Amino acid sequence: MARSYTLHRQPGPSVQIDYAAELNPQQLAAVQAPPGPALVIAGAGSGKTRTLTYRVAYLLENGIQPSNILLLTFTNKAAREMLDRVEALLPDRTAGLWGGTFHSIGNRILRRHAEAAGYRPGFSIMDREDQAQMLDAVIAAHGLDPKKNKDTPKEKRFPKGDVVADILSYALNTGLPLEEVLVQKYPHFLDFQNQLQAVIRDYAQRKKAANALDFDDLLVQPLRLLEQNEELAKFFRAQFQFILVDEYQDTNKLQAEFIDVLARDHHNVMVVGDDAQSIYSWRGANFQNILQFPKRYPGATVYKIETNYRSIPEVLEVANAAISANVRQFEKHLQPARTASGVKPALVPLENSNDQARFIAQRIAELRENGVDLRQIAVLYRAHYHSMELQMELTRAGIPFSITSGLRFFEQAHVKDVASFLKFVVNPRDEVAFKRMARLIQGVGERSAAQLWAAVEKALPGGSAPASFRDLLLPGKPLKMPAKSQKEWEQLAHTLEEIAPGGAPLPPAEMLHSVIEAVYDDYLRAKFPNYDARREDLNTLTNYARQYRDPAEFLDQLALMTGLDEEETNRPERGDGEQDAVTLSSIHQAKGLEWRIVFVIWMTDGMFPTLRSLEDEEAIEEERRLFYVAVTRAEDELYLTYPLLRLNAGYGEMVQRPSRFLSEIPKERLEEWQVM
Repeated sequence: MARSYTLHRQPGPSVQIDYAAELNPQQLAAVQAPPGPALVIAGAGSGKTRTLTYRVAYLLENGIQPSNILLLTFTNKAAREMLDRVEALLPDRTAGLWGGTFHSIGNRILRRHAEAAGYRPGFSIMDREDQAQMLDAVIAAHGLDPKKNKDTPKEKRFPKGDVVADILSYALNTGLPLEEVLVQKYPHFLDFQNQLQAVIRDYAQRKKAANALDFDDLLVQPLRLLEQNEELAKFFRAQFQFILVDEYQDTNKLQAEFIDVLARDHHNVMVVGDDAQSIYSWRGANFQNILQFPKRYPGATVYKIETNYRSIPEVLEVANAAISANVRQFEKHLQPARTASGVKPALVPLENSNDQARFIAQRIAELRENGVDLRQIAVLYRAHYHSMELQMELTRAGIPFSITSGLRFFEQAHVKDVASFLKFVVNPRDEVAFKRMARLIQGVGERSAAQLWAAVEKALPGGSAPASFRDLLLPGKPLKMPAKSQKEWEQLAHTLEEIAPGGAPLPPAEMLHSVIEAVYDDYLRAKFPNYDARREDLNTLTNYARQYRDPAEFLDQLALMTGLDEEETNRPERGDGEQDAVTLSSIHQAKGLEWRIVFVIWMTDGMFPTLRSLEDEEAIEEERRLFYVAVTRAEDELYLTYPLLRLNAGYGEMVQRPSRFLSEIPKERLEEWQVM
């Protein structure tokens, strides 16, 4: 008979957090909220993460088991940070707590109940590249080459897998039918609606056969499982007695419904966010989720946290004024924890975009001389292409910078694609430029591009440009070319002749315009999900090229800028190992970050707010929220700049109207600088 033996466990340390001492009154009210639905409106810089962290600790200290708490975030980093902070407050008390992104929590549920969801155990999760490749395979299986398909308009390309993935994702996350998504965001693919439906259907079947899920499935399938399997839904509702949601203003339809399903019985859900920072509708976020939360959960208590610990009062006065014009919002007024500095935010009109870039570079150099680390400075903009002149000016001035909004301007694929046409006509011996240009044609890969180059190189006259690029590429006996590629090859040859008639290249801006309109625009639509942003890049490049008449000089500048961009060895490092460099960032990428000094550039109607938003009140309100986000990134100094003139699509200059957001700020809140 086994002997019984009792193990005496040592009681853990009694930890009693003094919440009133650690939190301000508004934070404390939210942290100690009673069970039931709660909406916490946490203004910029008000300690949102701190509030959520202490809320979790408060629940644990009041006897809630870790496994009964679900913490939903938008990034794994945010989840880890909060759980680490709770662990520091209550050591060894967080084991079993479910915390992570919506997708990671969805994955955990599916891993435990794969068969109930219709999958075999051990299913694969496809990343974006895997997804695009599978979609490309389905597209190929359907024979969707528009040159062969009599049901599609001529000279249109069916979208690549990566673009179809974006279309499908937006439809799933918003709950909109495919036709409406196409009308709203992809009108150039409306003619392919039926084929897209077929591709999406077969893609779903191929995924199922492969026992694979894509990223969107990690939201779609757990929600479907809980809605269709009431027994499992009751199990998880009983487990997750307290649900906490970070950045609720960024949730989409699927995420909001996932929360609703889990909270259906007890309604113990606390969502934290800031309606004034809802800026992601373009990727499916639904602003109405946070705005309508009190209606979605009748009886919900609304808590407002309005003390800002980040910015000086002068910056907060501008932020409060910036957002006040929005009609659809929870009214709030950020209050400073810091004392006034006497430095008003600067309003800086400049003559043109080049002067804007020069001013910012010069001012940054002065700040550096006055002891400000470059990594404490950021330049924010509405769209990536707004940074082109600034990238060039900072490079010329020897000021290191890093970019969070994407690749450096001249390193981007679409910029290098169109430049390859110019490089080839300027230097017909440029093998790399020719091959890059040729690979834009459907059916032409590395091997066939090399074969084409061998034939073209052989036909080139020694040491001089050909008398006709059309005759060079379209000799009496056509080059060996796949049948589906022949028309595009002929179009390429005609375009080269157009931009270099008789072998003599036109000015660079004229060449770029012809290449984009005749060849590249259709390719751009089909190839890249973010067509609009990339087209704006090319428009900016074309406008910039107007200051050059000699295409060789223009190409030299592009090459030199790219080469200098890539020289990271000259970037100084601080003693802590971090590179000391100015941050260039889109405002979307800057959300959640902060810097001592912030420049917000291109503050003109049509640029910020964007041209397409000017006739849509909902879009204008989101643009205004984006401006509010930009302003509240600044701790000590804020500069709002705009050029009075800019090059238009023609050959002249266009007068710029200052952003309407600037007129909404009382003049006494800003100090206008007159730049000579």
